Amino acid sequence: MRIPSSVFAVRRYTLGLVVVAASVLMASGQNKTTFGAHELAAYATQAMIQYVNPGLVFSVVSAKIASDGTISVDYKVTDPKGLALDTAGIQTPGNITNSLLAAYIPKGQAQYVSYTSRVVTAITGGATGTQASADSGGTTSPVAVGEYIYTFKTKAPAGFDPTATHRIGIYGSRNLTTWGLGTNYASTTFDFVPAGGTPAPRDIVRTTDCNACHYQLAFHGGSRQGVDLCIMCHTPQTTDPNTGNTLDMPVMAHQIHIGTSFSKIQSTTPYSIVGYGNALSSWSAVVYPPDVRKCQTCHNPKNGAAQTNAWLTTPTRAACGACHSNINFATGLNHVNLPEASDSQCSQCHIPQGMTEFDASIIGGHTIPAYSTTLQGINVTLVKVAGVAGQKPTVSFTVKNNAGAGIPMSQFTSGGSLSMTMTGPTSDYGNVSFGSDTASTPGYVTESVAAASQCDNSGNCAYTFTHAIPATAQGTYAIGVEARLSATLMAGTVLQQTTTYSAHNSVINFSVDGSKVAPRRTVVTMANCNKCHSDLELHGGLRNDVTYCPVCHNPSNTDFTTRPKATVAADQALPPQGINFALMVHKIHSGVNMAQYNATYVVVGYGGSHNDFSGVLYPAMTPTGGVSDTTICEMCHAAGTENNDPIGKLAVTDPQGLLSPNPATTSACTSCHLDTATYAHAQSNTDPKFGESCSVCHGAAGQFSASQVHAGL
Repeated sequence: MRIPSSVFAVRRYTLGLVVVAASVLMASGQNKTTFGAHELAAYATQAMIQYVNPGLVFSVVSAKIASDGTISVDYKVTDPKGLALDTAGIQTPGNITNSLLAAYIPKGQAQYVSYTSRVVTAITGGATGTQASADSGGTTSPVAVGEYIYTFKTKAPAGFDPTATHRIGIYGSRNLTTWGLGTNYASTTFDFVPAGGTPAPRDIVRTTDCNACHYQLAFHGGSRQGVDLCIMCHTPQTTDPNTGNTLDMPVMAHQIHIGTSFSKIQSTTPYSIVGYGNALSSWSAVVYPPDVRKCQTCHNPKNGAAQTNAWLTTPTRAACGACHSNINFATGLNHVNLPEASDSQCSQCHIPQGMTEFDASIIGGHTIPAYSTTLQGINVTLVKVAGVAGQKPTVSFTVKNNAGAGIPMSQFTSGGSLSMTMTGPTSDYGNVSFGSDTASTPGYVTESVAAASQCDNSGNCAYTFTHAIPATAQGTYAIGVEARLSATLMAGTVLQQTTTYSAHNSVINFSVDGSKVAPRRTVVTMANCNKCHSDLELHGGLRNDVTYCPVCHNPSNTDFTTRPKATVAADQALPPQGINFALMVHKIHSGVNMAQYNATYVVVGYGGSHNDFSGVLYPAMTPTGGVSDTTICEMCHAAGTENNDPIGKLAVTDPQGLLSPNPATTSACTSCHLDTATYAHAQSNTDPKFGESCSVCHGAAGQFSASQVHAGL
């Protein structure tokens, strides 16, 4: 079987020398040493692992500042198991380069000031700015293999405070490309007090929370990893002379993540900076996956950070103004006409939490209406289904609020909705008709159940579908539920507003022929989606569980019902867009990566809306610090399922694709790999009688499994 160069061009670059070296990569399984699925080392032979000992770890033994300001650091360089590494690459494989920086927190302040800095000049105009940076020109003395003492050229100034908390940062890389193992990156920090004592470092946001979306928070080529290192340089002292913008971490992080929400807060100047190589970086197109008011996504109260609640207890003009950028603190504009000359009074008005939602407190001011604690809540549980092939199924279910009391059906008929959707079989949705009147919903049928449900006062209900299970049905079918209500918040006040809130999409499986119930395969998990999205909700909040999504987003469905109503004329002229779940999710998250194929992904949605996902910046980061790394399949997929090719599943209707209908595995993979050569490769390995043979090479045990092919890219 031929593997087209268009698919694995980057991968071949990393493995080119491996073929010559012979047997660096295993042909029949992973090595016995534990490495992540996205690391090249996970697919190397045990012999190669024992020889190279891939990986890189920096650790600081001690640091000190002499009375004359000389800064010196004793540090070690090892592999992850603690084996000493020679930075010159002579006694151990791989040349290692590293840089060091030093900073301190002045008394009475909360952020670092770097000892090591440089002055940069704007591209035009001659403006200058100070930027924290690594030390340059220092000396390194070996202590033993893998242990070194670095003496900074930069000295602490006369009169430096030896009782202040200081931090040393080290970052670097290990080049293992000769052995087909790519480049390893690492960084570390070390806190100390020169005069002795316990340091009190800045500790607000943890890298683990960043990595929920970014996978591996890394910038500047990949060697600078983690928040602990970032905040040593991204301080108030660091500015961009080209734009005049600060690179202070609270400001920069807030303004980057707020992205497209700038327009909602009436900001006229989206955040941008001129960085390495004089490249302009602007984040005005960033769509933050959760609601931007969910500060706890990054300021996680459970992350163990010593100052995790600093956003609640010590608000500042810089941090808050980064999101609320329409406020002019100097004049009081958009700040109830109250000028603020310092941060000293911020916490007096903006206490952590007040008595009501939507007030001036920090939690109150960030209240998301749909999550108001005053809402009664909707909890729908599908208890059982009675019905077999040829019958109209009856669903027993409960509808209760958060207090456990039943919700009358009249609330749904007068100011909400309650619907159920039936589909099947669970072996693959999309190939069953529930009647001639369901042509607009291929593979499923949705019924509004509120008016016809029989309920008692405790919220115990039953509903019988008007559509029957097909007489020829076999195996397991599924029924899912969606419910929504509206409510008025802060009634009678100037903050009065109306919101909607929804129930969780419960799905129940049932046998239509007496066979054992077999749920649909699990490919992605809600927990993985919510690592980035926090609470994934779509279609006005009605759909919020990936177990339910494939019911409608099945291989047979497209946007054919909404495209004729498209509000953009060009959309009406195009054929329908495929919306099968795998195809849609892959293409949405590929976003900006589709540009290399001159491709876009536009879905015409409710009301004929134009939904173009071509600008989506998938937040997972590459080893070299870029974004949109869609090769990290495990970010979404349940453990190892990216290697489980959907061989034999229904072909996918994809009228705008290169092939329609498109075999299931081909559709899933070519949703990212959009070039014609990949389609040709897939088709040449698809037999008219036996179907796709993708799993032979790309399955979990294949030489080119999805995990292995994507590793290290």
